[in-house]
Amino acid sequence: MKRSFDPAVFEMMDRPQPVSAELERDLKRIRQLNRWFGSYRLVLHFINRWIKPGAARMRIIDLATGSGDIPRLIVDYARKIRANVEIDALDRQPATLEIARRLSIGYPEISLVEANILERQANAPYDIVLNSLALHHFSEEDAIRLLRRCRELSRRFVLVSDLRRGFLATAGVYLLTALIFREPMTRYDARLSVKRAFSFAELDDLARRAGWQDFGRKKFRFARQAIWLE
Repeated sequence: MKRSFDPAVFEMMDRPQPVSAELERDLKRIRQLNRWFGSYRLVLHFINRWIKPGAARMRIIDLATGSGDIPRLIVDYARKIRANVEIDALDRQPATLEIARRLSIGYPEISLVEANILERQANAPYDIVLNSLALHHFSEEDAIRLLRRCRELSRRFVLVSDLRRGFLATAGVYLLTALIFREPMTRYDARLSVKRAFSFAELDDLARRAGWQDFGRKKFRFARQAIWLE
């Protein structure tokens, strides 16, 4: 099954738009999918290794944060183990960031920033660089740029996780969006995302072309995959 990507076609959530009930519902659905289908478990698998109890001032950046659920997940974990984290959560969509700000009240550890993640500069490197479920939004060339940027921003750890393209993933997404997640934005974006996702071999190739060396890679349940540096 070949990857299908047209740079002129945008997912509905990526289009310029104001805050709306439809966008809020879509972001809520994404959070539910992240919780039920392994994305939270995947991130915590690595965060548990990388953030130790009592850790002092770990700087983290989350690229393409969406509604900020991954940063909030990390802060909740860090609070439980009394670790000190500071998270810069970046996204280019103002409406999405506005929703993230509302949801992140009570999380002073998180700074939400409107920025182009392919061009983000940093005054100092981060301990952890994250990019979750966003790589498929990019062309092959920009995906390589993003992976290169992740490596440049980090002084210790990098985790990039995304959907994994395949027949079962495609069938599962079509079934879910026909029976449960039937809102127009969620249905359209989910079906487009699974067509745009990279295969396991393609993600490995992108990382190597971006200059990654000695990196880990693994398939996870529910058509998830990850590559990482540590």
